[in-house]
Amino acid sequence: MLVAACLYDQTMDWIADLQALLGQNVVATDETTRNEHGGDKWFAAHMPEVVVFAQNTEQVSQLLRFASEKKIPVTPRGAGYGYVGGCVPMHGGISLSLERMNRIKEISFEDAVAIVEPGVITGDLQAAVRAQKLFYPPDPASLQHCSIGGNVATNAGGPRCLKYGVTRHYVIGLEVVLANGDVLRTGGRVHKNKTGFDLIGLFVGSEGLLGVVTEITVRLLPLPPARATLSASFGAMSEAAAAVQAIFAAGFLPSSLEIADQFTLEAARHDHGHGVIPEGNAHLLVDVDGPEETVRSEAAALGKLIASRKPNSLTIATTEEGSEKLWALRREFSNALRATGLTKLNQDIVVPRSRLVDLVEFAGRLQARHGFPVATFGHAGDGNIHVNIMAAHYDDEAVRGRVEQAQDELFAQVLAWGGVITGEHGIGLAKMRWWPQATSEVARTLHATLKRALDPGDILNPGKFV
Repeated sequence: MLVAACLYDQTMDWIADLQALLGQNVVATDETTRNEHGGDKWFAAHMPEVVVFAQNTEQVSQLLRFASEKKIPVTPRGAGYGYVGGCVPMHGGISLSLERMNRIKEISFEDAVAIVEPGVITGDLQAAVRAQKLFYPPDPASLQHCSIGGNVATNAGGPRCLKYGVTRHYVIGLEVVLANGDVLRTGGRVHKNKTGFDLIGLFVGSEGLLGVVTEITVRLLPLPPARATLSASFGAMSEAAAAVQAIFAAGFLPSSLEIADQFTLEAARHDHGHGVIPEGNAHLLVDVDGPEETVRSEAAALGKLIASRKPNSLTIATTEEGSEKLWALRREFSNALRATGLTKLNQDIVVPRSRLVDLVEFAGRLQARHGFPVATFGHAGDGNIHVNIMAAHYDDEAVRGRVEQAQDELFAQVLAWGGVITGEHGIGLAKMRWWPQATSEVARTLHATLKRALDPGDILNPGKFV
């Protein structure tokens, strides 16, 4: 457990006052609940003094006004499925859970929008709009567990962002409670809006540091009537990466284009069985969608192109059920890697697409130099590859030092190529070490200026990168 400094007087009897303000059914103080809300899917945690289960915007506003007056830290929390410790309450205080704010308030086919609360599970929203022949494209691998509010906090992506973009491209309206309790409404249900600064863009990806999102309006697309998926295996990652470049060179823009290496596939085979996983040391997954005739012809052309690259195997699914069966494997890669028993240090770096083969080769050299398995998989189409350093005995200080050295080398190389240290998970706690390298002094100063302007008491998610 992390040790964190406190920003407030713990001897103050503020918990009873908070319970009186919001109600005992909203404010939990038992150790089990506090412990459950002390971390996310990263390995670090810190227990808050209380957990507040807000049920509406007014309660969030009352809470933040109270916390601002008393200088009590408040760490907003969605479903707890982040990978960088973003919702760890580093300074204790209040963990603000938004899981009870989980209503889909409206789905409008005519306006092509949905209005939701932050606790709505991403997969539930996708299913609800799909039932009305609409489409919400962002699809993080944890979509059956993560919340829309968490997606907004990290500007989540997913495989389909190659063609359709990330969360920020779909958020057109927000209701945000500021640190002092004021409620900001910005944007709305129109698909174009240039009224003042882009305040929506300011809050999307802000990791709970600038305000608490309590309502989200997202734009929706018509549901593509057809879909096809191609699954190919290769003898080496370099061959799969070269196939990715060949797909783009031929003029194709798939909706998704995913890649996975040997270690990831072996972990999946161990977890799910050899019969489920394609043979070979590298895996390529390609999705296309659109009108039925277009999808059929595009899938056939892609099949010929990939076959010309001499894959070990090639499977083409042309139904939704068949595609989902092929994608079920991809969505379990992270769980399969965790099942190895090794500590999984997942870095969602992004490199220019031209550097994909270079990154694969560099990961191999990193593994050879430091002795840790390095599992790479992810969004080959946009260069957002998850490089996972897999460490045994990570609680050993010497092992942690070697892991940090390997990570230092990884991030230094990524930045030297013009890449970035995170594509969708955010900075949180996990990447604070590399935040100064990844940004200029001017950029960091601007971040700090915005933080002071919106949260002068530094009560929102303190102890993070700003």
